[in-house]
Amino acid sequence: MKKIMMSIPFLGIIFPYVLFELIQLGIFRNPALVHPHGHFYIVSIVSILASGIAILVGIAGSRLRNIKVSILSLAFLSLSIMFSVHGLSTPSFIFGITSLPGVAAQLSMLLVTVWLWFSSFSSNNKFIVLLASQQKVLVPSWTIALSIFCTIGLLNPGIVDIVPLNMNPLKNIITVLILLINALTIHRYFQSYRFTRFPLQLAIVYSSGWIMVSQIIMVRGLLWSLSWWIYHFLLLGSMVVMIIGLYKQYAVKGTISESLRSLFITDPFERITNSIPSSIRALVTATEEKDSYTAGHTFRVTLYALKLAEEMGLRPEELRTILQGSLLHDVGKIGIPDHILNKPGRLTHEERKLIEEHPATGFTMCKGLGFLKEELSIIRSHHEKWDGTGYPDRLSGENIPLYARIVAVADVYDALTSERSYRKAWTHGKAIEFLKENIGTHFDPACVAAWEAVCIKNPFVYQYPSEFIKDGTIVRRALA
Repeated sequence: MKKIMMSIPFLGIIFPYVLFELIQLGIFRNPALVHPHGHFYIVSIVSILASGIAILVGIAGSRLRNIKVSILSLAFLSLSIMFSVHGLSTPSFIFGITSLPGVAAQLSMLLVTVWLWFSSFSSNNKFIVLLASQQKVLVPSWTIALSIFCTIGLLNPGIVDIVPLNMNPLKNIITVLILLINALTIHRYFQSYRFTRFPLQLAIVYSSGWIMVSQIIMVRGLLWSLSWWIYHFLLLGSMVVMIIGLYKQYAVKGTISESLRSLFITDPFERITNSIPSSIRALVTATEEKDSYTAGHTFRVTLYALKLAEEMGLRPEELRTILQGSLLHDVGKIGIPDHILNKPGRLTHEERKLIEEHPATGFTMCKGLGFLKEELSIIRSHHEKWDGTGYPDRLSGENIPLYARIVAVADVYDALTSERSYRKAWTHGKAIEFLKENIGTHFDPACVAAWEAVCIKNPFVYQYPSEFIKDGTIVRRALA
């Protein structure tokens, strides 16, 4: 089912291209539809919609002081301005037949492609840092420069013949660049979408994909033919899907600013809290309120488990499974009496037995709520041990689900390095030694090796959660 869901964007992007090829091959008729006024109206609608998106995103970028949001605004601003020139220079509408419509179309595709690509860059990229230093003047400066350039072109259409972008070999070079750059943009945004499921990221994937198809149709389609018209409606569709994406993201976050900010979050804790579905959010809140120790524990475990899983090369969909399962791994504790759960001293045999029921209790609870088997395996099996002495099912070795083995390492590491009423928190080094000493008995050797390796490479991985999420205050604030 997940593979089918992930293939839908690809099918949605490829369908109009297949339709174009079928028309080109003569399987469907390809009549000439010479309608300059219709062309102007369609292009104008695309320009207006792109302008609206650019304004909304640009205002949010300015308020948030987020350069990535501003860059996203520049992408649609460029499309809006250049495509308006493409519409105004429609052959036999205002002007005669010139090269300006073709050049404007090529530039609009190239500019929106490049800016969308830039928006997918990491925030610490040197070029992005340079743009960030000029954020206040970036959008107005680009708007003025592009407007001047377009005005000159409209007043003197023949000037574009100096650089014939709509003729080979430049046309082919631009096409290759647009295809390659959009492919990179799609890959980056789709990878993020596979983890976060943010609607606007998927909208950008569709928009970039349809820009690719539009470019191919633009350079291969016959002017005024039915197949040539397809790319205009595709660009219109890409604007509509962006508006839908903005609306759906707005419905999730409540404001346009927060909707856009969520796309480019780099803080690990915020990235998790912004990716939690409402069904899980309620259960996590209930778990955090139930147990004073778990105040922050589930989020630290989730952060550790995600980094461990990344080190082991798990895919984004699997990381999302880790995210959801680890957040719920202790949900079964909701049913345990407070005086046992928060007991400061040693537990009796009966009390220990009751606490050991929480994985099975959480599994039953979440199974009834419709969670998938991968998340359920984490909830049920995170206390199983490699040698088969764990609970509740006495699983051993690779019979223990991989996701549960990953969370088990993160869970014990956090338990050891957290302050408890009956002992002081262990140091990172002491906790790592404990994990290594229990390889092959409690823990999967590969999981412990991966956790040690990622901690050596980047100490921030374990330092940030333990320092930033010390109690439940910040968690409750984030979940509110």
